[in-house]
Amino acid sequence: MTLELILVKGGQLILSLSILVVLHELGHFIPAKLFKTRVEKFYLFFDPWFSLFKIKKGETEYGIGWLPLGGYVKISGMIDESMDKEQMAKPPQSWEFRAKPAWQRLIIMIGGVTVNILLAFFIYSMILWSKGYTYIPTKDLPYGVKVDSLGKSIGLQDGDKILSLDHKEVKEFDKIPVYMILHGAKTIQVDRNGQQVDVAVPEGFIRRVMGIMKGGGSFLDPNMPDTVPYVIGKVVEGFPGAKAGLQTDDRMLAVNGVSTPDTKSFLTEMKKYKSQTIDLQILRGKDTMTVHPVLDTTGKLVLLPFKTVTIHYSFLESFPAGVRMGVDKLNSYVLQLRLLFVSKEVKMTESVGGFASIAKLFPDQWNWLDFWQLTAFLSLILAFMNILPIPALDGGHVLFLLYEIVTGRKPSEKFLEYAQIVGMVIVLGLLLFANGLDIWRGIFGK
Repeated sequence: MTLELILVKGGQLILSLSILVVLHELGHFIPAKLFKTRVEKFYLFFDPWFSLFKIKKGETEYGIGWLPLGGYVKISGMIDESMDKEQMAKPPQSWEFRAKPAWQRLIIMIGGVTVNILLAFFIYSMILWSKGYTYIPTKDLPYGVKVDSLGKSIGLQDGDKILSLDHKEVKEFDKIPVYMILHGAKTIQVDRNGQQVDVAVPEGFIRRVMGIMKGGGSFLDPNMPDTVPYVIGKVVEGFPGAKAGLQTDDRMLAVNGVSTPDTKSFLTEMKKYKSQTIDLQILRGKDTMTVHPVLDTTGKLVLLPFKTVTIHYSFLESFPAGVRMGVDKLNSYVLQLRLLFVSKEVKMTESVGGFASIAKLFPDQWNWLDFWQLTAFLSLILAFMNILPIPALDGGHVLFLLYEIVTGRKPSEKFLEYAQIVGMVIVLGLLLFANGLDIWRGIFGK
């Protein structure tokens, strides 16, 4: 990975996490202030030994730490990672967290998770409002699918039309591999030359599919025969084709004066002019015209040669749609976590990663749509991980508060201190494990 690529991906990761951390901590900060609870510190990133920036306003110190692993708010009278035993040894004061009613403390603790969930819903809603939702209908691929050697090894063939997985229709083509992984599909039903054929999914196949997906690939793609004309089905925004003004249904006629009557000849000519400006002759309706796109480094315009469906939403319609999308994304993530414990084909050492793995999810070029989509997904992950009933996380505090509300008995401060220590050890251990796997893969390439 080049230095430029590291900076692009790293910059997106840091900006995304900074947004998520600041808003998460605001979710604790705002209700704490509303309930007149003193907040001593509000920090983006951690500040052991020193901070990069700090300023005090009122009773709160605002700052930026040097260790970009998250952030925190330090609330007076709360047993947290600061382990301020000196303060806890004094009698409770009216402005302290521990002096507040249990229901107020509960609202303060769930505030961060609530903000992260609402943020994800809001981002998805705004994306749907501005861009709509585009997908490739599985049933509308006129030439079926094109499969690689992995797909052919289980009996799939070029031109097969996917009907269902375990007799359940998957309407969106891009979701087929993910559905197979999350639900452990055992069979694929295809239309082959007008006849329905069942293709068995053997043991070990799912794991190999996951390996391909980690590299950004897939074992099947929409099929585009070499002998048919190349007609644009979808222009991807922000890439060379869109910048050149190409449109859906444009037919490719010639590249730099060389006739390209079919897909094979068109793609062959394009590969000769990587990162160059070309004269591209096209047929738009009944008109022949020439455009001058600048190809990317692989000699592509980044077009889709098949039809897509786009669902458009009004401003008000986008909000329930955004919530549905967020719930669907969160459900998929939970199913992925479940596979770590129940699937024989999913190995934790291959599927778990730290900050480097997250950074790799961001695109190679800065793309705001991809950035916000991934930020929304990370916001859901942050909410889910924080609400787990592990001491030191928000969910651990919530668990003890629910116990207090139900039983009327508050756990002793000594118990909470020990629980906090245990939780910090667990969280630190998981952090070291996940990032250690990234380092291992970086050194040994596994």
